[in-house]
Amino acid sequence: MSYKKEFIEFMVRSGVLTFGDFVTKSGRKTPYFVNTGNYKTGYQAGKLGEFYAKCIAENIKEDVDALFGPAYKGIPLSVATAIALANDQNKDVNYCFNRKEAKDHGEGGTMVGYKLQDGDKVLIIEDVITAGTAIRECFPILKGTANVELAGLIISVDRMERGQSNRTAIQEIEEEFGIKTYPIVTVREIIDTLHNVEIDGKVVIDDTMRARMEAYLAEYCVK
Repeated sequence: MSYKKEFIEFMVRSGVLTFGDFVTKSGRKTPYFVNTGNYKTGYQAGKLGEFYAKCIAENIKEDVDALFGPAYKGIPLSVATAIALANDQNKDVNYCFNRKEAKDHGEGGTMVGYKLQDGDKVLIIEDVITAGTAIRECFPILKGTANVELAGLIISVDRMERGQSNRTAIQEIEEEFGIKTYPIVTVREIIDTLHNVEIDGKVVIDDTMRARMEAYLAEYCVK
């Protein structure tokens, strides 16, 4: 089993990839949703880190100085990934994340963990990009901390949707900030993997759900 197929089934079994009626952060009504906030066990955190680490090993060929996890969902993602990189890839990589509100006592500031330095290569660890809103929020946080180089963005799922223009959110992020995005899987891979396939005795993407997902893609995705 490829790690991509394994990851898709892992998301379903973890209650992270669900199907029904939802609204995304960008306000779009969607028939499927990816909520990494539903990971809640040590086993799940460990497996999740392994999948992110495999995606990094497959796509990022240069060494990076730190992983950055945008608050809040990016925090456990960055920690789990750093652990998996150390255990599975023999790469001991720093990690850091931001606070939603600046700390006004102790060491102060908005960042926790590794102290970013000018020239550091930083890899952003996130869950999902729909319209790119979260990345636009964290970019000035990173640049305001140090003159870092962004080595890329790793996400769970590429929803393959338009951002604020006729380009995909991923294309916009690359054009605006020079950041390449590497998803573990795409929504197209999810559809192809799960259509009429039983997971623990249940088909989560039957013909009706596939039709709904295809209609959503036709409306919001770049052809």
